[in-house]
Amino acid sequence: MSIRGPEALASLDEAMRDIRREEEDITKRLARSAEKVGKIKETEAELFRQLAQLRLDPAVQGELDGRISAAEAKARDMLKMHAKDLGKAEQDIAELDAALARLTAERTEALRVFEGHQTELKALAARLGATIAKEPGFAAKRSQASELAAVAAQSMRKTEQAEADREEKGKPYRDDPLFMYLWEAGYGTASYRANNFIRYLDGLVANLVGFQKARPNFAMLNEIPLRLREHAERQIENAKAAEAELDALETAAIDNAGGKPMRDAMEAAQQKIDAFDAEIVAIEDRRDETAKALTTLSQGGNPAFEGALTELATALGREDIQTLLAEARRTRTGQDDTIVAQIDDARARAKEEEGETRELNERLKTLAARRRELEDIQWEFKKQRFDDPRSTFREDKLVGDLLNDFLRGGISAASYWDQWQRSQNWSAGTSDWGGGVGLPNNGRRSSSPWPDNGGSTFNWPDSSFGGGSGKSKPRGNSGGFGGGWGGGSSSGGGFSRPRTGSQGTRKHSGFKTGGGF
Repeated sequence: MSIRGPEALASLDEAMRDIRREEEDITKRLARSAEKVGKIKETEAELFRQLAQLRLDPAVQGELDGRISAAEAKARDMLKMHAKDLGKAEQDIAELDAALARLTAERTEALRVFEGHQTELKALAARLGATIAKEPGFAAKRSQASELAAVAAQSMRKTEQAEADREEKGKPYRDDPLFMYLWEAGYGTASYRANNFIRYLDGLVANLVGFQKARPNFAMLNEIPLRLREHAERQIENAKAAEAELDALETAAIDNAGGKPMRDAMEAAQQKIDAFDAEIVAIEDRRDETAKALTTLSQGGNPAFEGALTELATALGREDIQTLLAEARRTRTGQDDTIVAQIDDARARAKEEEGETRELNERLKTLAARRRELEDIQWEFKKQRFDDPRSTFREDKLVGDLLNDFLRGGISAASYWDQWQRSQNWSAGTSDWGGGVGLPNNGRRSSSPWPDNGGSTFNWPDSSFGGGSGKSKPRGNSGGFGGGWGGGSSSGGGFSRPRTGSQGTRKHSGFKTGGGF
């Protein structure tokens, strides 16, 4: 069962909220654990004070009690200040999460408005399609665009064949170390530089491997694909220019029939979406920094707080206190045994808390990494306009089992994103209006509002048009929702989301707003 773009993005948003909620829960548990360890240390200090009262003379007892009390009081004050700092960081996170929830909801509403205008514009195009397709000027331009697209496709096929021949037929040359030594040295060309003795030896090698006859063949194998690719790229540019002219005719026809207000409304909605996206990214980065600070605080990572606890731990670890504890263990009195047992219990509880803290820290690191990966995927999802209302995905497992596998670490972010790309397609009406240009769509054509889907159909190779994915995207101004000439993202999971401190921000042309959506 397929899933539409907006619903797919909503599922990713929900997964992101789940990650943030779990991060929040763990940081709170860490904070409680750090606070508990501090209180356990205070309890241990009080127990040593009681033990000293039983076993030490008043003078020694007073000195020991003073050291413990000072460290204990400082730790208690720092606990209060630390709790205040922690509460402030937690409040900051809560406010940022609320802002993200609000922006996500507002973006969803803007996308709903966009879809409404998009549907109206598509309906208008369907009503006008038969009439405009029969106009002589439009038909001629569509025919020209189809012919140029066919030429470009044929040129690219020849280029790919030549490149395949270069790899296959050139292998024996590349596998011959003597031949490649002479080739890389430029032997037999004006670039060859060597003294007389080396020239003599190279001449012997050249005669041995038949270099003079083989060199022109190898040179041609390398040169032909380069020339063919240059030619193919020129043909592609010609085809792109013809398609742009066809776009202009289509847009003018729709505008003359009353479509311009609809396109303007779509553009306005898209500008809102872009603004929301930019703000969401900025807040996500602020939240990431705040979450790092909160994590540090929740682990007791406040210099003053850590210093106070260290002083208390040092006081409790002094040799005279440890001697006091050892002597109490050797004697058998009821009060001694009770206090020693309580000290042992306090230390055991502190050790348990420390063990749990280590586990929670590891989980928190994993969640933070997974959150950033999901932010990368959401960024690419929006950048590729996969959340457009007519973007669809064949695999609903992408928001089910595969999403769970990704969140659990079963598959990498790159692999997960690659499956999104391979599953994505455009539903009816998202290719060219006239259908005559033969836009690439993995060998499939999406239906058009025009009655005549004439023209050729072919599949551009991945390397064409700057490394596109080979899929058709609805064409539009400057690579928006429209034809398949522009390059989509390259597969393989490369992510381009900027982070705090990185150069620039995401820029894109937006959803298709006219000219064959």
